Order: sequence, then C-alpha cells, then structure tokens
Amino acid sequence: MTGRLMLLDTASLYFRAYFGVPDSVKAPDGTPVNAVRGLLDFIDRLVKDHRPDQLVACMDADWRPQWRVDLIPTYKAHRVAEEHERGPDTEEVPDTLAPQVPVIEDVLDAIGIARVGVARYEADDVIGTFTARATGPVDIVTGDRDLYQLVDDARGIRVLYPLKGVGTLQLTDEAVLREKYGVDGRGYADLALLRGDPSDGLPGVAGIGEKTAAKLLAEFGDLDAIMAALDDPRAKLTPSQRKRLDEARPYVAVAPTVVRVAADVPLPDIDPALPHAPRDPEALERLAERWGLGGSLQRLLTTLAR
Repeated sequence: MTGRLMLLDTASLYFRAYFGVPDSVKAPDGTPVNAVRGLLDFIDRLVKDHRPDQLVACMDADWRPQWRVDLIPTYKAHRVAEEHERGPDTEEVPDTLAPQVPVIEDVLDAIGIARVGVARYEADDVIGTFTARATGPVDIVTGDRDLYQLVDDARGIRVLYPLKGVGTLQLTDEAVLREKYGVDGRGYADLALLRGDPSDGLPGVAGIGEKTAAKLLAEFGDLDAIMAALDDPRAKLTPSQRKRLDEARPYVAVAPTVVRVAADVPLPDIDPALPHAPRDPEALERLAERWGLGGSLQRLLTTLAR
C-alpha cells in the first residue's frame, strides 16, 4: 500500500462513541444509535483532518484468542460474559451497544469503507499486519495504548489517540513515548509486559511498576537483556529486582507472544482506497431511513466526495 493509510481500531472507537454520545440519540423506532452515529462523526472528522488515501476499519473477529488464553489464562478473563466450548467467548458489552454493532458493520459496508476481521485474531493483530506490510505512512486510530508498540518515526507510523471525543487527538510519535514512558515504540511492549495491565488481565512482574520498568529498559535496552542480566552477578539489579524477575521467569517466557501484536495475520485481499461515493447507495438509503442516521451519515458522505 502506498500513500497514507489510516487504520481504525473500530471497537475501541465505537465504545468511545457509545459512552461519549447520549443514548437519547435514537432511531425512529426508539432504538439507541448513539454508537453508530458517534462512529460516523468520528470517521468524518478523521478524514477531514488527516486526509488518508486509504482507510481500513479493523475488527475483532476474536476479542480473546484462545492461543493467548492458553499462554496466560487470566488474559481478559474478567471481561467474559459467557464462555463457549467452540468459538470465541462472549465479551461483556452494554445491552444497548451490542445491537448497534451489526448496524455499524452494515453501514460501513454500504459506504464502501474496507472492513477487515480475521478469525482467531484481534483487531490489534490485523492492525499490526497491515502496518508491517505498509510501504507508506500509517495513522493508527485507537483508544488502546497497547498499539503504541507500533510507533516508528522512521516509517512514519504514529498513533492518533483520542483524548476527548475525536476532536482532540494525541498524535503519538516516538518523542511523545519517550517523554511519557521513557521508551520508543519497540520498547513499549516490553514496558507493558513488565508493568502489567489489569484491564487486559496481564499480571506483569510483581513489584515492577511503570517507572522501574522504564529504568530497567533504559539500563539494559530490552526485555531479553534484562533477563540475561539475571545470570550476571555484576549487572546493576537490586536484590529485590533479581528476586522478582527470577520468580517471574515462567510469565516472561510466554508474555511476549501475548503482548506483542501479530504481524503475520492472513489478511484477505481488499481495496483500502477511500471511497468517494457509496458502494451500495440503495442499501445505504434503507439503513439511513431505518436507523435515522441523518446528518451524521450525510456529513461523512459529503467529506468522502471531496
């Protein structure tokens, strides 16, 4: 892919839309459509402000892949609403958001915005693979800091992180990461692994917080070097750090596979070009009428037509 590619962490954005737009925004039949309209407004603003050449809405075909759970059973365990022996577990989602997700998918498809989800993988992995394959600059739009690990100034890869709605975005490059966390994009995954992340059920290394993790990475360079230092009595590790890291060897052995996004997802062949006219105008008209998408949809269509 050439030109500027924009990758949407779609679930992250529609969750933000859902909580940021009042549930008084409803379809003619009274069904809440705040997430649908909020996401359309998000995309409209993103395209206006950043003018990508290509746009892909990346989806969670599997929000909690079994291969990650097999390595760290606590991974996202607190967000499971219902377990299934076959297929992905059901994620805990607000009652009035879940019915809006199929509407979002139908609307994006009718507009012609490329939408990609791959079985057994999260949207983060889809984003990671598109990013690895890109030959031009990439803007990743997400409210999930996990994707900071993909930031790479040399390749023009940055994360647009919403601070308030989508009108205020933190343009996250390596300078921002170094200022906030003391690491670059490559180091962020190691930092997150050591620190842990309760929101994803990642325990981290006991007693190693964010500041200590950043100091260790500054001293040794990366996770592999930190663990190698355990076997060097001259390495600058405190007795407590040595003990904590040594006890965490089983976790550290498997956590990188869980924390780092995949870069080898089997992506389908798609056309990521920004659509200038709806792919299916008739279907889009029916959806707009059925769900009362009004100004949100029209503004986006006007922006795309420019």
